[in-house]
Amino acid sequence: MTATLAFASSFQQAPASPSTATPAAQKPRKAPAAAAAPNTAFDKLIEAATTARREERWEDAIGLYAKAVKMKPSYVEGFWYQGTAYYSLDDYAHGRDAFRNVIRLAPKNGAAYAFLGLCEFGLKEYDLSLQLLLLSRELGVGDTKDLGNVARYHAAILMTRMEQYEQALETLGEFASLGDDNPRVIEAMGAATLRMPMLPPEIPPDRREMVLMAGRASYMMATRNTASAGQAFAALAARYPETANVHYAYGVYLLQEQPDKAIEEFKRELERQPGHAYSLMQIAYEYLKRGDAAAALPWAQQAASAAPKIFTSHKALGQALLETGDVDGAIKELETGVTLAPQSPGLHFTLARAYQRAGRMDDAARERAEFTRLDRLARTEKSGAQSIGGK
Repeated sequence: MTATLAFASSFQQAPASPSTATPAAQKPRKAPAAAAAPNTAFDKLIEAATTARREERWEDAIGLYAKAVKMKPSYVEGFWYQGTAYYSLDDYAHGRDAFRNVIRLAPKNGAAYAFLGLCEFGLKEYDLSLQLLLLSRELGVGDTKDLGNVARYHAAILMTRMEQYEQALETLGEFASLGDDNPRVIEAMGAATLRMPMLPPEIPPDRREMVLMAGRASYMMATRNTASAGQAFAALAARYPETANVHYAYGVYLLQEQPDKAIEEFKRELERQPGHAYSLMQIAYEYLKRGDAAAALPWAQQAASAAPKIFTSHKALGQALLETGDVDGAIKELETGVTLAPQSPGLHFTLARAYQRAGRMDDAARERAEFTRLDRLARTEKSGAQSIGGK
């Protein structure tokens, strides 16, 4: 196994069946009573292929399953086992072809989407890989726990690479909730915490200890070991005070219990990175939380200027403008936010308030209805540990 399998020690053998999500992919339907006798040649071929697979003679298994699917093109298990054998040989291109055939025959097979996503990862097709891995999470991978863990890990590190840091930490937090402190998880959490848009193998060796310190701190935070997390973040800030995003990470930790100190840390981050959009947003939202829209306004204005394509910056500015009496300005910012993130319940809720204040009752009713619909969906999802500005 290569480094593509982050948890190779627990994943040496590919799962034995495609997925409980697609019963037909696991166990072919029995032939009707009036059908002909079993194909003895086919049965012997499968027996030989199974033996080769169990003995990890991957090339032999691939050849035998290739003959099987040629005899029975609908034999989904044959494509599945071809795919897992190719994957075991790090032959991601052929593995991809095999799992595409599984999905063609069993389009709701979450485990096949997971393996297909991992093959795309091995081929460095990262955007497509993440899409497939997320789809596998929606469909489920059945009882293939190890596959689920590997898929989850790869989805998270791809989120970090694509600068989706909050989503990455939320996903990695699932490992923390299970008490899984695998070093790979800690390293991945550290990269997301420090907002480093790279895969773990790309982390410079001289920054690895810092990344691990950040990862341990975030892991403790995710496991609600508050005191230890605070000590870990303080140690990180003391040791690496000039490193980008260290003070931001410490500030996020402090927000719940010590918001004044959190603001100080965000300001320290801004001293090192002027225009750091997320620090600006965190300060703005903290003042909005306190009901001090006037104090929030200048921070929100800077955030929207620094991050015009991030919906939470427009949400902060829209809310601050609304609370300080600039209804038209608020509507403009909130409408921009909805354009960027139409699935955000909070944006629709605040926009409904702005429309109502402007006397646009029909528009307000429409936005309230959309808020209700999206909020119902959002309640089934967990909030990210570092989410900014709510939903």
